[in-house]
Amino acid sequence: MKRVLFDMLTYLLIPLWFVLLTLPFLGISGSIKLGAVLLVCSAFIKIVETQYIASLPNILENRVERIKNRAKKIDGRLNMGVMLLILVLLPFTLNRYSIDIAIIAGIYIVLALGLNIVVGLAGLLALGYIAFYAVGAYTFALLSTQYHVSFWTALPIGGLLAAVFGLLLGAPTLRLRGDYLAIVTLGFGEITRIILNNWDALTGGPNGVMDIGRPEIFGYRFNTPAAFYYLILIMAIITATVVKRLNESRIGRAWVAIREDEVAAEAMGIDTTKMKLLAFSLGAAIAGIAGVFYAAKMSFVSPESFTFLESIIILCMVVIGGIGSIPGVILGAVVLIVLPETLREFQDYRMLVFGASMVIMMIFRPQGLLGSSARRMELEPVDERALGHEDESLYDIKKGERLE
Repeated sequence: MKRVLFDMLTYLLIPLWFVLLTLPFLGISGSIKLGAVLLVCSAFIKIVETQYIASLPNILENRVERIKNRAKKIDGRLNMGVMLLILVLLPFTLNRYSIDIAIIAGIYIVLALGLNIVVGLAGLLALGYIAFYAVGAYTFALLSTQYHVSFWTALPIGGLLAAVFGLLLGAPTLRLRGDYLAIVTLGFGEITRIILNNWDALTGGPNGVMDIGRPEIFGYRFNTPAAFYYLILIMAIITATVVKRLNESRIGRAWVAIREDEVAAEAMGIDTTKMKLLAFSLGAAIAGIAGVFYAAKMSFVSPESFTFLESIIILCMVVIGGIGSIPGVILGAVVLIVLPETLREFQDYRMLVFGASMVIMMIFRPQGLLGSSARRMELEPVDERALGHEDESLYDIKKGERLE
């Protein structure tokens, strides 16, 4: 208070002093006008000092923070641009076999991203996910061989039909959780494979469907591995973008809330039934689209390509890469496809090395190779007292202690 009074007297005395000094030269009116101008200038300087100069450190800090955030965004975009350029130029440096491996990795990336919606975001353990992949593949196979439907027309049809099957699976299993849901989805996957294996009149039975049409665009027919590589690259980028946008939307937050605590999510007004069905249908649609591409690439499908082991491999990609993490899922898919091929020279021991690597990683890094920060906090909870908070009321509330 004394400081404020001192400042006020200072800004009043300085103009008054100039009035007295200039009184013999300017007269009373001139001196008063000069004093008024000086008073206004002093007040203006005080306002600038209090409003701007005092807040200048905060302004500079905010601007530095903005510059850092902008630099991070630019750095991230540059990294993405370099990575995309490498992926575009990759076929020019690889042989035919390596390009085929890259195509298979791209297919599994799309499948893992779709399963990440069901398992990673919504927390619904599905072990029959490969059934939706089979639905998409057989949809294009039958439409192409019997009705001569093009790839681009069958692509949305396969995704839509797989989404319908996802709804049919999700509707009666909404009350199930955990292991019970996993068993039901496992049964669905095996039932689908058995039907494809025994319905000879429609699916060709164990012989499968041959001579499936290839994609064509503007008269160009996809016959080379490089053409299919670029096609699956575009599909993987679009799928990753869609899943990322969903993850950052209200729908994604609703899925995460259901995964963490379904009862609490429902109490907060989230329609858990609708969100679960949406997760099942979207994940199934992505798998169906991947199945259409698989049928077009191989020009042949059979039930042996859609076994239970394939569902387990896709689930391992999601878990090893990092549940809920899009970069982690992509990395997990690449690792689980490329690593067995790299260890092919050690054919007698590669599965042993592969299994041991997964066990070691699950022990020392359970959140996955590139696990999300939320998942890391779930697996490694932080003690509030260890952080040195002065206010421990939150800690007391969490521990259920009675506040004084």
